[in-house]
Amino acid sequence: PVVIGALPLKIKNKKLLEKFDIAVIGGGIAGISVAARLSKHAKIGLWEQEDFLAHHSSSRSAAVFISDYGNSDVCELNLITFHELQSKYPDILQKRGLMSLEKDGEIEAFKNHSNGLGLSPISVNEAKEKAPIIDINSVKQAAWRDDVFDIDTDLLIQTLRKECISNGVQIFTNSGINSIESNNGKWILNSKIQSEILINASGAWADNIARLANLKPKNIQPFKRSMARVEIDTSHNLSSLPVLFGSDDTWYAKPDAGSMIVSPADVSPCEPHDAWASEEDIALGIYNFEKMVETKVKKLTSNWAGLRSFAPDQSLVIGPDADATNFFWLAGQGGYGFQTCLAASQIAEDLLFNQISQVPNSISEKFSPDRFT
Repeated sequence: PVVIGALPLKIKNKKLLEKFDIAVIGGGIAGISVAARLSKHAKIGLWEQEDFLAHHSSSRSAAVFISDYGNSDVCELNLITFHELQSKYPDILQKRGLMSLEKDGEIEAFKNHSNGLGLSPISVNEAKEKAPIIDINSVKQAAWRDDVFDIDTDLLIQTLRKECISNGVQIFTNSGINSIESNNGKWILNSKIQSEILINASGAWADNIARLANLKPKNIQPFKRSMARVEIDTSHNLSSLPVLFGSDDTWYAKPDAGSMIVSPADVSPCEPHDAWASEEDIALGIYNFEKMVETKVKKLTSNWAGLRSFAPDQSLVIGPDADATNFFWLAGQGGYGFQTCLAASQIAEDLLFNQISQVPNSISEKFSPDRFT
């Protein structure tokens, strides 16, 4: 349990430290959701190194909710988050549908890929009815799932931010954390912030934050994923299209504000940084997309890239560090940050406040940082 009302420490210049019960490092969906969840219990500060929240991965998400996306452990978190979104934030999800397209006629590989995402086979003609832009001369097989949703990511972030503000969370943007020290069981951040507990929700920078705290990293690896917004030459209504993706994982596309978002579905390991899309990656994604549709891209209006950060076993890392139990990991969201955010923050609340678990222990234990030691 969090210790409330601890005495302030003093530093060499004799200035008193600003005190918090919990310091959250990282203003993406993981950080903002856990700050909102815990704000009813404690005095919380949230630090984001950029000028606004959700600058890196969260604002560059494909914004699609697929409950069977991720390994079996991640999928359990997906379902918990899905049910809470429907009950607490019903305007966040809008049904979109998902279609997989295959061009080579490899039946077994396509079947296995489709089953892994909970898709059911449909005829090419049925696929054409659902997505009139596809080229039936190129598509050899198709599969479909109806219960796939658009996520209004901005609305969710802003809703959680308002919840934080109303509960007294102090949010500091343009405020990177450059030093972390331990003093009498408390964390001292940037030599001026004292906190009983530190939550590491810093995404691609999670291992860097652990190193600042003199703790062992968890080998969380960022991977770049590129996207482009394009205008396509078609008379069809784009807004009714499902999410489309190649079963060979070389592209995906979805409608977006009268245009299309197209990605090469790249998975490029990199160092933590403000990611950007290369011309080669974007060109490859558009090329693979155009091979499966009747239309052509007539204009590229913008492009960007985000970082998806995975632990070695592709599962999230949620829980206290074995070497410093008041250092709490909330990292390794990979490409599942929005799909898992509410379940992950619930696990954090359960563990930090020793309450009767809202998430079965059999689930939350799978994400413990201890599995790497």
